[in-house]
Formats: sequence, structure tokens, C-alpha cells
Amino acid sequence: MLMNMKDLLKVANERYFAVPAFNIGTGQILKAVIETCEEKNAPVIFAIHPDELEFQGDFFIESCKAAANSTRLPVCIHLDHGSKMSQIMRAIRTGFTSVMIDASHEPFEKNIEITRKVVELAHPLGISVEGELGTIGTIGNDTEGGADDITYTVPEDAATFVEATGVDSLAIAIGTAHGLYPKGFIPELKLDLLKEIKKRVDVPLVLHGGSANPDAEIAESVKLGINKINISSDIKDPFYQQLRKTLAADLHVREPFILYQDSIRVMKEIISQKIDLFNDAGQAKNY
Repeated sequence: MLMNMKDLLKVANERYFAVPAFNIGTGQILKAVIETCEEKNAPVIFAIHPDELEFQGDFFIESCKAAANSTRLPVCIHLDHGSKMSQIMRAIRTGFTSVMIDASHEPFEKNIEITRKVVELAHPLGISVEGELGTIGTIGNDTEGGADDITYTVPEDAATFVEATGVDSLAIAIGTAHGLYPKGFIPELKLDLLKEIKKRVDVPLVLHGGSANPDAEIAESVKLGINKINISSDIKDPFYQQLRKTLAADLHVREPFILYQDSIRVMKEIISQKIDLFNDAGQAKNY
């Protein structure tokens, strides 16, 4: 059941769960995500970064749409971290039901101006829009962007931004970073800041860069009003770590349906764990 993210997250906002947005960078990831979500009866967001779309090609979106339309689950196809109008337009043309415009590195008023233009373009087409306020950190081993220093979201600015732009959801900066955290690094979410933002805005809130944050923190953030959590590194890293083991064990393996079996199994275990952590399991019954 293909739908836009506004309708998908409305239920999550009302019932205090978070829908996972898994970055669908390959067909193997798409297979693992949809199979696991069907097993868990869990709503899901197919997140595709512009670089992933460029690599896979527009026809890959037809596979994502076919998967969404052939399942009973609520599914959204979402452009992750679009930063250029050309990327937004490409996503709209190819059938995305939601887009993110990330102008968070721009000054506040410029961010509002750019985001509002995307809203004015997307909303008449039934396509939802995610904006970002504040800057997500980066560990330097990801391709999704981010800043060396986190600029935390100011609650009063969040209220102004939502009202001025008309966005359907808002990605906030409360202490996460894109990529895999280095050994010994202990991330910490500013949950008090999340509470203050939630008091001032009524749109669903989004957490980016949550890989390797403690499960207890993530679970608490969901209870406090996070309704969408992006997951990329946490599923891709174990997938390709297992693939390296498979290749090392048999240098002659060449059939994809053999080569990827163990990697998909390992990735599905992580996907299942995230669904449970976000209180997303079984929530499809509420749509």
C-alpha cells in the first residue's frame, strides 16, 4: 500500500511509535526490508539518497513501487537528503511519494525560503515534504552529508520554521551523527531538548544519524515523540561484513542467489531488531 509520508506518520504521531526509514541502496536491501516488515506487520519507509538513485537508475524505483503496491503494509518511498531542486524534481518525476529538502546548512531565513518552495511544488501533487533544522553531525565515513560540529535545533526556531514552510515532518538535531561511530565514542541524545521541541511543533519529528546510539536512548526518544528514524549504516555494515566472509570462504562463488544469502539473513536480523526497538511491529493494523 503506497502512501505519502504525511499520512504514514500521522498514525505514528498519534500512537507514539517510529517508522524506520531504511536506506534502500540495492535490490538485496529492498528484498530484506520488505520481507522482514511483512513478517513483523510493520509500516516502513523506503529511503533513497540521491547518490543511491544515481547509482541504481530511475528504473529501480519501479521495483520499489511494485514492492509497495503488492504488500498490505503501509509503505512510503522517500527521497533522503535532497539538497538540490534538480534532485527533488527527479524524485517527483520517478514516483517518490515523499521528499526531503535539506537546506540546513543555509542561514535560517534561506532554509525557510528553499523549503517553502519545495512544499509549494510537492503538496499539489500529494507528495509530502520533510525539512531539517539544525545540523546533524558527521563521523566522516558516510556519504549523506552532515557537519563537523552539531548545531542543535532551537525549539522556538522549530515552531517558526514549521509554520513558515508548511513542512509535513521535521528532522531535528539533538546529538546524532551520520555514519558509524568510532570505537570508544559514546553518543548522547539531548532528550530534554526533544521534549521542548515536541511541545512547540505538532508535525512528526525525525531522527537522522542514529546508528550506534544506545538502544535505551532511541527507545526513549520514540516515547517522547520521534516518529521516523533513518537507518543506513546499521544495516549496510553487517551486510557487507558478512559478504566479505562469504567471499573469503569460497573464492569461486559467483551466483548472486548464493552469494548474498547469508548477508541478507544477517541484515534481516538487524532490521527486525530496529522494528521492535521503534515499537513499529504490528502497527500496520492501525492503517
